Order: sequence, then structure tokens, then C-alpha cells
Amino acid sequence: MDHGHFLAGGGQSAIRIREYDWRSSPLGPFDTWPHALKYTLSGMLNSAFPTYLAWGPDLISFYNDAYRPILGSKPEALGRPFPQVWHESWDQIGPVTDRALQGEASYLEDYAVTVNRDGSREDTSWTFAYSPVRDEQGDVRGVLCHVHETTARVRTEEQLRSALREIEAQQARFGTLIEHLPFAAGLFGADGRALLTNPLCRRFLPHGMAPAVDPDVQPQWTGFDAEGRVVSPSDYPFARAMRGEVVQGMNFLHRSREGDESWMRVSAIPVWERDGGIQLAIVVMQDVDREKRTEAALRESEERFRRFAEHSANVLWLADLESGQLDYLSSSFAQVWGMPARDMPDLVGWLASVHPEDRDGAAQALERVGGGETLVLGYRILRASDQGVRRIRDTFFPIPGRNGRIRFVGGIAQDVTTDTGLRVYVVAAGDDARHRIAGALQAAGYEVQAFASGQAFLKIAGSLMPGCVVLDLEEAGGFGVASALKTDRAHLPVVAIGASGGDTGFGVRAMKAGAVDFLEDPWAPDGLLFAVSSALAEIRDVADRNRESDASRHRIAALSARERAVLEGLLAGGTNKTIARTLGLSPRTVEIHRAKVMEALGARTLPEAVLIATAAGVRPADPPDASGRAAQDLLDTRAAMAPEVAGDRRA
Repeated sequence: MDHGHFLAGGGQSAIRIREYDWRSSPLGPFDTWPHALKYTLSGMLNSAFPTYLAWGPDLISFYNDAYRPILGSKPEALGRPFPQVWHESWDQIGPVTDRALQGEASYLEDYAVTVNRDGSREDTSWTFAYSPVRDEQGDVRGVLCHVHETTARVRTEEQLRSALREIEAQQARFGTLIEHLPFAAGLFGADGRALLTNPLCRRFLPHGMAPAVDPDVQPQWTGFDAEGRVVSPSDYPFARAMRGEVVQGMNFLHRSREGDESWMRVSAIPVWERDGGIQLAIVVMQDVDREKRTEAALRESEERFRRFAEHSANVLWLADLESGQLDYLSSSFAQVWGMPARDMPDLVGWLASVHPEDRDGAAQALERVGGGETLVLGYRILRASDQGVRRIRDTFFPIPGRNGRIRFVGGIAQDVTTDTGLRVYVVAAGDDARHRIAGALQAAGYEVQAFASGQAFLKIAGSLMPGCVVLDLEEAGGFGVASALKTDRAHLPVVAIGASGGDTGFGVRAMKAGAVDFLEDPWAPDGLLFAVSSALAEIRDVADRNRESDASRHRIAALSARERAVLEGLLAGGTNKTIARTLGLSPRTVEIHRAKVMEALGARTLPEAVLIATAAGVRPADPPDASGRAAQDLLDTRAAMAPEVAGDRRA
């Protein structure tokens, strides 16, 4: 007779299972339970992670000690059917359970579920991992669910997004902007003492000292890095800013002396002196716990605001709608737009800097803010210095005069261009293999996302950001994943891992299936990192070529209609005379347009202009005579000429 040895070490949940009268249950007593059930229960009960098991046709419920708090005040769930325990949530979790019963594992992040665990319905968020549990014959007999509640984080993030959407700036010019800044801000000296603070900042720092250097308040502040690890005071934002770093959005848990806790997001910016030293730092703190922002009581002078604005990472701007002039641009404009503020005197120039595809939306935003609306617009700009594309999130707001008429408008333009590194996606069915591969990559600094099956990965592959796929051929189902990605997923190159067993053609077949590299299992960490680095380098090269193509299209878009016609004639192999005859112009006029085209494209030779134009998708005009064949020959040989032209550009 089985005495329940598989329950050893399972805590209170194991005791409850042992004491439960299973003779009245469809499962029957212990000695009739299948080995797969006992084995799964033993692992679950000895796990510190909240886990739930639904077994058999009736989905009989088991859970471990870590899961018990999730049940709240619900009646005892042990031995009851899973759908009965969570009947109020079954419309949401039932389909996921059904997929697991069909043999399909699921991983769901921040999944919305309505629960009733404390007497009232509650909207919650969870990260689930649902897995089928198979018996010795391979048949699915149950569902194992690993659970982590993310309600607090999801709500906090939504509150922050709501707060940002509620930005209101409808008072007079600088005073209004200061009054409505949705954060606490302070200017701190090198010794950590506050030189200038607003009321919200004084509320959290009553001693006027940065927590990084104030031992009296350090117990009230606990900082966390992006991975959730506790940060020492020497790495707090102020301390890092004094070392020359720009720190954006470090999370802190603040505990008041009364014991109230609130989450803060703290940023810091160093203020550089002319001699290259750092004597000041701007610290900004955002209250991310509040459902509604408290109005910031920033009633500082215009001069103090200007000092703050000149050291802000965002671009603050003010414009006169009647004259079309830009009255004010903060110093960050030069860094973001790639040109001095003096070269952007008016709104016409600003609209010209906006990407052609976003220009109409930007113009409409100006009209709407002139009509009294406050709005947030995302658009792209083309930097004047390098034609690089930047993504901007701009908050437009009107500034009514005393008579209510809107003449002046302003904005806060934030550069939200994503410059993060590329990801690595690990696809391996076995936990050991998956953790070993992911661990080696994470130790090297890569951002890793792991998948337990090729099917789970392919389901979302089309929506993934560019990155390298590390595929365990044996555990992820052979060459199927590589083949599926081969045709239309150039942004997801595959590095395959497998044991060839002496088959010299195994690696070749992996490469033919679509892998860009093959590693013999067991693999060396250095070999894995080299293969991944090479695959990611190719993705970056493609991205660079795409950026060059975007810049070329921008240059072409800046041409006038007549200049575009002359360029198309040149691509067709026309001379000044033949183009003039086709367009009804004089050869001298064509020569002038041709010079303007070369200048606008930044080209010094005709072959270089051809490469820029073809990269932008410009096609030749119908050739008026046989000279058009010469241009086609030129187009056909552009690939061979590319290195020479690139050298000319660098010269």
C-alpha cells in the first residue's frame, strides 16, 4: 500500500492532501493513483513558486503552499474541479486550460482575469505558464499551471500612462509650464545639498539632501535596478550623475516616517561646467503611485525656469502663431535635431524637419492646438547633421491670453527613439538545455526571451523585434523552425545547436534548412557567443542600409518637381540637351537644375547621384534615344561601384 511518500516535504498542502478523504473522489485512494500524478505532485509541493495542478477528466484541483494565498477567502479548493474553484474566471482561463489538455503549452504575460477571492469581483493581471502533464504512455492527463500575479505592476504602469496623458498646460507661458510639471525636481550641488527645489521635491526630501549622501534618510529609500536587484546608495541617480552619467527612470520604494509606502521613479542629469567638470546635477522624481497627479506648485521665476529648461533632456519650445516665429527653443534642441537653434527660426522650418510621411499630421496638430486643444503627437524628424531619423513624442498645449485668444503655443518634445541592443530568442523544449543556453547569453549581457517549443515561438515570430534565434534542433523539433523562418523572417537569423552523432552532413542540412550557423552539442560558450554576435552584426548592417535608404528618400523628397524631372532624365542617360528638349527648357536651365540636384543629394559625381536616387526608389524617365541604354548599363553596375562611392563619401 502506498503511504504517500511522494508527499514528503510538501508543507501544509501535503498534509491536507494526506488527510483528505479521497475514497469519495473520482481519483480514489493513494494506491490507485498513477505514477505520473504522484511524480507531478511531488515536484509541485516541493516548489516555492505558486503552482496549481488540475488532474483527470474532472480536473481535480491540487496546489502547493505558495499558491494558497492566491485563493484568498475562497472555500477549500483541494479535490474540487478546477472550473468550480475559478468559475467566475473560467471564460478567460478555460480556453488556455483546453489548449493544455490538447497538448499545447502556453505562456501568458500580464493576462487579464476577473476573480472573486475576497467577496467581490476584482480585475487582476497574471503571468501564467500552462503545461500539459502526460502519463507514461504520453497521453495528456492533467494541466500544470505556474502563476505569478502582476496586478500591482500593471496598475502602476497604467496609472503612470494615465498621468502622462492628463498633462495640462493652459495657463500663461513659463509660469504655467512650471506649475504643471508632473514631477518633483531639484538642482543639487556636488555635496548633495539642494540648491533649488520645488514643493514636491521638498515633500520627499525634507532635509534638502540627496538620499545618496544623506545617511539619515537612506533607510527610507530603496533603489532597484532594471532587473529588480537592490542598488547601493553609491549607485543612486544623483551619485551616478556626479560621475557623468545620465540616469533615466530608476525605481525606488519610499517609506515615509509614518510608514506609508509609495513607488517613485527617479532620474538625474549631470550639469557640465565649461572646464568639463561636474558641480551640479538635476534630479527629477515622479510619483508613480498616484491615480491622479497632484498639481505641481512650481511658482519659480522665469529665469530659474530657463536655467532648468536649458539642462533638460527634453526640448521645450514656444511659438507665436501670428508671426510663425519660434520664440524659444531649449538647448537640447541642438542635440536632438542636429542643428543650432538659431537655424530654426520659425514653424515653416520646423515642419520641413518633420519626416514627409508625418508632416501633414504635424501641421494639423498646430491647427488643433491653435483652436484650444492640448494633445500628444508622435512623429519622426530627419536630423540636419546626419539625416538620421529620430522619433519624437511632443505634448502641444495652448497658452491663452487674458482675453482668451490663443496666440502663443508651446510644447515639450521628448526623443523616444529606441536605441537598445538586439535580442536573442532561445528555443529549446528541455528546461536544462533552455536554461543553460539562456544563462550563457544573459551572462554576456544579452536580453534573452526563451520558448519551450518551436510551435510557441513561431506563433509570435512575426511580431518579434529583430534578434538572433538560438535553436536546439533535437529538443525543438528538428529543422522545422529554421525552415519556417527562412523565407520571410530575415530579421530573425537562426543559430542551430545539435548533436550530429558523427553525421558530417547534419550541419550542412541545418544550414540548408535556413540556419546561418551550426554548433555541435556539447557546445562551448565562446563558440555560442561568437555565432550570436555574427548573426546580430548582419541584422545591424541591414538596419544601417535601411537608414541610408530613408535618408536618400528624404533628399529626393526635398527636390522640386522640375529638379526631380531633371534627375529622372539623368538616370535615363540623357544629356543636358536631350533633357532640355524633352522638358521644353534651355540647356543652360537644365545645367542649373542639375547642379542643384547634385548639391541637394550631396553627390559629387553622377554615379554617386545614381546610387542615391536608386536607393530612394527613383526610376529613370523613358529614354528619348539610345543614350538611355548607357544609363541602364550604369544602373546594372552600381553594386560593383558601391565601395568606391562609399569611399568618396568618407573622403
